[in-house]
Amino acid sequence: QVQLAESGGGLVQAGGSLRLSCAASGRTFARYAMGWFRQAPGKEREFVAAISWTGGRTHYADSVKGRFAISRDNAKTTVWLQMNNLKPEDTAVYYCAADVNLGTVSNEYDYWGQGIQVTVSS
Repeated sequence: QVQLAESGGGLVQAGGSLRLSCAASGRTFARYAMGWFRQAPGKEREFVAAISWTGGRTHYADSVKGRFAISRDNAKTTVWLQMNNLKPEDTAVYYCAADVNLGTVSNEYDYWGQGIQVTVSS
């Protein structure tokens, strides 16, 4: 099993940057693809970014391409989401998730963090 804990969220002005971290427990972290999802009030959870277990493949939602970057360090059992040029519409609770397969659909992921709030003011 994998336990996940997000950090790094907060309040930022539009155009600013934040870096989210997701620390994973368990020696099998390197076997899992990792994803970031987000959920805004009144909306369904949506895919943001994902990275393969090697880090060699990444996927991004169209809405964040060119602004967000996902990365991982298997030795540190951590995955990051660097978020630049943030917009008010990026405001949401952000979740990291783990699964043996790389995917973009939330119900394909087996393990989830508790989520962290990101608020972008205009």
